[in-house]
Amino acid sequence: MRKSGILLHISSLPSRCGIGRMGKAAYDFVDFLQESETAYWQILPLSPTSYGDSPYQSFSVYAGNPYFIDFEKLEEQGLLEHEDYASMLWQRDAETIDYELLYRSNITVLRRAFVKFKAGSARGYRSFKNHNKEWLPEYALFMALKAAHDGAPWYEWEPELAQREEAALEKAKKDFADEMELYCFIQFIFSQQWTALKKYANQHNVEIIGDMPIYVSYDSTEVWASPELFDLDQEKKPIEVAGCPPDPFAVEGQLWGNPLYDWSYHEKTNYAWWMARLKHAAALYDIVRIDHFRGFESYYAIPYGSPNAIKGRWRKGPNKKLFQTAGKELGSLKIIAEDLGFITPAVRKMLKALHYPGMKVLQFGFDSDPDNEHLPHNFQSPHCVVYTGTHDNETLKGWLEASEKSTIKYAKKYLRVSKKSDIPDALVACAWQSIAELAVAQMQDFLHEEKSARMNTPSTLGGNWQYRTSEEDFSPELAKQIKKLNRTYGRAFRPEPQPRQKRKYTRREKISESTESTENTDHNLNTEVSET
Repeated sequence: MRKSGILLHISSLPSRCGIGRMGKAAYDFVDFLQESETAYWQILPLSPTSYGDSPYQSFSVYAGNPYFIDFEKLEEQGLLEHEDYASMLWQRDAETIDYELLYRSNITVLRRAFVKFKAGSARGYRSFKNHNKEWLPEYALFMALKAAHDGAPWYEWEPELAQREEAALEKAKKDFADEMELYCFIQFIFSQQWTALKKYANQHNVEIIGDMPIYVSYDSTEVWASPELFDLDQEKKPIEVAGCPPDPFAVEGQLWGNPLYDWSYHEKTNYAWWMARLKHAAALYDIVRIDHFRGFESYYAIPYGSPNAIKGRWRKGPNKKLFQTAGKELGSLKIIAEDLGFITPAVRKMLKALHYPGMKVLQFGFDSDPDNEHLPHNFQSPHCVVYTGTHDNETLKGWLEASEKSTIKYAKKYLRVSKKSDIPDALVACAWQSIAELAVAQMQDFLHEEKSARMNTPSTLGGNWQYRTSEEDFSPELAKQIKKLNRTYGRAFRPEPQPRQKRKYTRREKISESTESTENTDHNLNTEVSET
């Protein structure tokens, strides 16, 4: 079944508290999606942001972002007074997220809620802690120690803590017991609010596409507490780090800086850490988009300390074996493989064997020739997801502004429009009318946002992840326009019944129709995810 989705991270939702949260605006957006008959809400990783405010650089692969906790809901629970948060400075302007203000103010408010939480009874709290005991205590200790060190990364702490000497850890657990409870409480509240929001979405015919980064941050609980998972030296420093080689878009490549995995160790453990991570993601979202999926076949390794990504080498990953193990351990997984970038025949072979839907991005389609794989007429199968652009792309208006004249000329010809200004809407329609099972566009492109609304510019630090919307953006008129688009191209999740075409039947056809039954052979993103 053909469906559509809108890409909008929770951080971009309207809010008076500096960043989008899991409150009224989130529920209103679900209503907007339902009204427009859009089946999927795609978001970015939910984890706490660290270096560069990026959701792809997180303190934990399991924890939820405290910035997304809604204070009005805590007020309804009696854990906050209105003035506890309403009187604080959250933003200097309404159009961008001020992460510096958030960093200081958010934890202050959550500490106030924690004081009242401790004084009352907490239904479900003990069960939550027990259910998450494999990761929560280490994360809580990590965050408590980070707070005690003014936010410094773990590798700048005292050597006995950085290297996790047993006596130092035991002392820290006693000294920071209350602070650890604070961070457990924060995750408990996050889990409550996310679970309720996802349930509401699912009840309103909306499913969540979440995002799982392939790598973890060097300054993370996982690297600090489980260094054996990664390719580190005896001092827990990376030997090589992650990134991408140079290409026309980044002449010096992309230096991400994440530590790489010790894949031989993971294989020996039958990928136990990955099984736990995939299981967690599958419970958190309805469908999981795995970032940089090609890195499982082979990955680009850059010497630690390099100023850029020019000098690197390709190393072999676990390939399909990891996901075949997941199929045996976890059953069928609903996965979208982000298969962009330098894709070799070996990567294509892996993707074909796993049969996860890959991605097509229309913004990549118009700068070469008619054989470009991102152009809809070259889609080999409906089993893919087409995007007008991802969170790493320009808005469509920004893309037009930055494109060469030859690219714009070809786009106008391909989309059959006479004016440059008509290209953005035509590009969205082009995605929707393609054979892809799922078509997704950024909210920015439905709102005709300028280049300033771009979510992220790869290989840059600062000025990213700041895009915000307003309540007025989600108008009934826009919902109707998107509904019309969905119905026109058969992507509405509640399509209008089509009148049956009348024609004359022969007597033999009438008998055949009355006696034969047809089998439902719908192939959609929910059911066409192969068991590996």
